[in-house]
Amino acid sequence: MVFNPASDIPDLENKVIFITGGTAGLGKESILALAKKKPAHIFFTGRDEDRAASLVTEVKTATPSAQLTFLKCNMLFLASVVEVAKQLASETDRLDLLMCNAGIFTPAPGLTEDGYEIVFGANHVAHALFIKLLLPTLLRTTDARVVIMTSRAFRGASGIPFTQMRDKQSGLLASKLRYPHSKLANLLYAGELARRYPNITTVSVHPGVANTDMLTNAPWLERNLIAAMQMWNREPIVAPDEGAHTQLWAATVNKSELVNGGYYEPVGVQGQTTKQSMDTKLAEELWNWTEKELQGYQA
Repeated sequence: MVFNPASDIPDLENKVIFITGGTAGLGKESILALAKKKPAHIFFTGRDEDRAASLVTEVKTATPSAQLTFLKCNMLFLASVVEVAKQLASETDRLDLLMCNAGIFTPAPGLTEDGYEIVFGANHVAHALFIKLLLPTLLRTTDARVVIMTSRAFRGASGIPFTQMRDKQSGLLASKLRYPHSKLANLLYAGELARRYPNITTVSVHPGVANTDMLTNAPWLERNLIAAMQMWNREPIVAPDEGAHTQLWAATVNKSELVNGGYYEPVGVQGQTTKQSMDTKLAEELWNWTEKELQGYQA
């Protein structure tokens, strides 16, 4: 599918949007594209205040009427997620679009501030907490939508090792599976959210491989393996603005064109799943594990 954000994204008047990880890469490109359609407000997170200020200036230059608010957030610290959710709830009584875009790829083995394996903690646990805390606002918004970033890397995961999520997983094999585990969780959680809350349209998307900081900052071996795989699959590594097309499509296409809980690849194509990604018992186990881990957190 050919997708042109300039012509294919409809008018977003009165829409309130929240994007995690919006200061660079696909999140930044999403903000640039969505702001041109004049939503009521775009809230976005990140850790770099200078990058955020630069983005606001760039958006305002192109669309002077755009309303943007930067909410500094450390996705490795759940207390930071709580504070951002509180601030967001105090500034808006509706949320039309939650785009769970922030993520990390191949950092050195480690733990988040709350003791979770660092990749799973950032990619799944922090976003699950945002969803939990913002759920009341999403539910009272007519036709709310949640777009969760995943990756084809989920196909490399045969399950989710819940008992190891408090471990750094520094072994050679375990280390290589940290990202696939988190991406399988993203896909499963989207499906389970859609099942439990059908009034919210929830999908997961694989954006393809884009030349963002996540790729350029990856270890040399990882970068070259990805490049080789893209050549083998005859799929180019795309520029960040093109890389954002799938999440922009999922965020703005007519609801009738989406399967609630579905998984999509570039652009607007239902992606190939695996036995694990379609495992409803695993999805329920993930939901219950997550609920237990996040019990007590309130905005």
